[in-house]
Amino acid sequence: MAQPLDTIIIGAGTAGLAALREVRKRTDRYLIVNEGPWGTTCARVGCMPSKALIEAANAFHRRHTFEAFGLRGASALTADLPSVLQRVRALRDDFVAGALKATNELGSNQVSGRATLLGPRLVDIDGTAYATRSIIIATGSRPRVPEAWLAFGDRMLTTDTLFEQPTLGPRIAVIGMGPIGVELSQALARLGLQVAAFTTGHTLAGLSDPTLNAELAALLKQDMVLHMGAEAQLREVPGGIEVASGANRVVVDQVIAAMGRVPNIEHLGLETLGVPLDARGLPTVDPQTQQIGNLPVFLAGDANTHTPLLHEAADEGHIAGLNALAPNPTRFRRRTLLSIVFADPNVAVVGPRVADMDAHSTVTGTASYTNQGRARTAQRNHGRLCVYADHASGRLLGAELCTPDGEHLAHLLALAVQQQLTVHDLLGMPFYHPTLEEGLRTALRDAARQLPHTHASDLAACPALGVPALD
Repeated sequence: MAQPLDTIIIGAGTAGLAALREVRKRTDRYLIVNEGPWGTTCARVGCMPSKALIEAANAFHRRHTFEAFGLRGASALTADLPSVLQRVRALRDDFVAGALKATNELGSNQVSGRATLLGPRLVDIDGTAYATRSIIIATGSRPRVPEAWLAFGDRMLTTDTLFEQPTLGPRIAVIGMGPIGVELSQALARLGLQVAAFTTGHTLAGLSDPTLNAELAALLKQDMVLHMGAEAQLREVPGGIEVASGANRVVVDQVIAAMGRVPNIEHLGLETLGVPLDARGLPTVDPQTQQIGNLPVFLAGDANTHTPLLHEAADEGHIAGLNALAPNPTRFRRRTLLSIVFADPNVAVVGPRVADMDAHSTVTGTASYTNQGRARTAQRNHGRLCVYADHASGRLLGAELCTPDGEHLAHLLALAVQQQLTVHDLLGMPFYHPTLEEGLRTALRDAARQLPHTHASDLAACPALGVPALD
């Protein structure tokens, strides 16, 4: 057997590419192996094509506000769904081409094939064994679909197949109302499909605040039929697929499974590492090092199921790429948790969920966007923002929101949480008028009323004027 490689990266998604970037700076004795399409899940079937679909849906949906603006003729507008999907694919192909550039010129360091662990320092790639000083596993994940549902063939869709369809509907069901289900169901409904959405739980899009969940549910029901709290059952009937949930029944042409994702670890050989595996077949992974036990093996990105988000996968690949070649792994401080759902209004969770906070020591500040000045001018005056602070110190702990352009508020709030700012620190910052960010100031003022008073000369104590057009 040849001299051992310094590392083998299994998987060329976001985490694998982030690891590759660091590995290439330090050695040329590596392999990156990928089974299936190259180009990352995000670019091919995830973040980017879904946002292209959402942008088209929201642009078409804006026609409902035209009369209020004094704009006439909106009723003549139509959505050409095949053309919408064709544009999604064209943009997708461009994004994939960009991702492929990261691996196109690697030569013999790049391998297409199936990798199987033979131990913590040995990997089989399609029948050839490679010795290595370390291994980085970044095999990603795939949509969860019950095996029985596969019998519906190409009428059972996931994000892997949705964007390849020449057209859709007209009747469609979405099973699962986490972030992906909420985004897709609303977008398709706004493009004119008859959408029925189902979820077994009572929360939506990752929110845990009951007030925000109720608000989001009411807004979604303006676009679609939404059934919550019962498991969906599917069966073939004349005319399509019947979806039953509790007492609710609907017959549709296609179904989108949006019930989360499962890690790609089958046949990977994790059992050869000699460490305990949980019920899912996964080992324990240190989130600060990405290391499995004390082995020279690192598990990064969606495959470890910690936080299946692109920016987290990129961070984990970076950590794994550095630690795989280091004499001793470095423990990294992770960023403040941040998740954003690109529904309209945007949904976001910053920091820990409020359901996981101590209710006795947490203060909640809230603001409704129903009468918020800038939101009213844009005919987007719906949604709510909740911020959570520690009662003793006033430090901002996190936030949950369902607001117009909430993706921007979420980044501002994540920065504040990571910098350990207090409610009074934030109220001392400038808020320009008229902006959607003034809604954040309203929520902070609400929280401040429940906290010990700040110093009288501090501008954080500057109160609202009590005039909607000015606050």
